Amino acid sequence: MNHCILVAEVLQDPQLRYTSDTQLEVTEMLVQFEGQREGEPPSTLKVVAWGNLAKEVQQRYRQGDRVAIEGRLSMNTITRQEGFKEKRAELVAQKLYTWGSSEPALDGETSGSYSTPAPSTPSAVPTSVGVGAATSPATPTSVPQPAPTVPSPSAPSVPPEYNEPMEDDIPF
Repeated sequence: MNHCILVAEVLQDPQLRYTSDTQLEVTEMLVQFEGQREGEPPSTLKVVAWGNLAKEVQQRYRQGDRVAIEGRLSMNTITRQEGFKEKRAELVAQKLYTWGSSEPALDGETSGSYSTPAPSTPSAVPTSVGVGAATSPATPTSVPQPAPTVPSPSAPSVPPEYNEPMEDDIPF
């Protein structure tokens, strides 16, 4: 199965193009994500979106935005001008989420976000709905407040020790 989720920063505004038969939209953008180890430089990856998702990506995202991209990884072989072949990875987006904002997800069908929703307040809601029925706002009731939590005087929580994986050069 080929399924990836990547949190990254948009380095280049998405560019909307069309296929050669001008039937299908495609958007390309460059994103940057942090290295796996401390001191490792950030990596850059090309992200591609197709169809309606391509239009929405081009309209909503700009350079500097943080996004979570869900899709599949694709490896492309290109021939360089110098005469040798080079493999390049690209992420074919299926869904995009704005990271740390209240923007909805982009997948053409569902909405969602990775941000924390704001607390809601009770609002007026009709008590009865129907033909000829009068609607009146419901009276807000008091919402019980949760009891404050006090940390127990037990041992401080310590994150588990991270064991770095063995360095392994696996060619892709």
